[in-house]
Amino acid sequence: MDQAVRYNRYILDRLLDWAREKRRVLDFGAGNGRFAVALEGEHFDVSAIESDPVLRERIAAQGVATHASLASVEREAFDGIYSLNVLEHIEDDEGVLEQFESCIRPGGGLFIYVPAFEVLFSSNDVRVGHVRRYRRRGLVAKLERAGFRVETARYVDSIGFAAGLAYRFFGNRDGDLNPRAVRFYDRFLFPLSCALDRIVGFSFGKNLLIVAQKPIGSTSS
Repeated sequence: MDQAVRYNRYILDRLLDWAREKRRVLDFGAGNGRFAVALEGEHFDVSAIESDPVLRERIAAQGVATHASLASVEREAFDGIYSLNVLEHIEDDEGVLEQFESCIRPGGGLFIYVPAFEVLFSSNDVRVGHVRRYRRRGLVAKLERAGFRVETARYVDSIGFAAGLAYRFFGNRDGDLNPRAVRFYDRFLFPLSCALDRIVGFSFGKNLLIVAQKPIGSTSS
């Protein structure tokens, strides 16, 4: 997905909108550090959780504080936590959401971006290690059980839903993505998809974006 320039910019723009007025934020599952480094460059105080030691070292070399897991993070230390395409890899996602709640200050925020709809589960999901894809109602319920109040929950990339469905039935069985097809989609179809999302984003899309808050006055157990 490094080829998907507009897609990555879209996520970063949404993330920057969410992070406004926050000071200290945590990137859970930072990967190559693209978004953590970008936010650090916008003068946020960013920390990153990344379990892979090679990636963690690469992120740290770019000036972002890193941790191997949430276990080394202080309670109620952050104004917000964001996680981009990570929860779907984790068996005990509810346990992670509870840990998020304990790491966020009361009144702080949570930004979650995950793949949506099990009907789109394909060989690519298998290849990259996805355990599941999400529906809005199910993830909202998990967040509420963890102590969050959900503010926004909508699907993203409506045209991508159709593309994902086509890939499931006709795509590469090895789960690989064609870089040329990714670039074409990113350049010509993703902008149209974003425009269509304004109309159908509460019904379907390839991904799910949720913004939630830890209520003021709540205390972590």
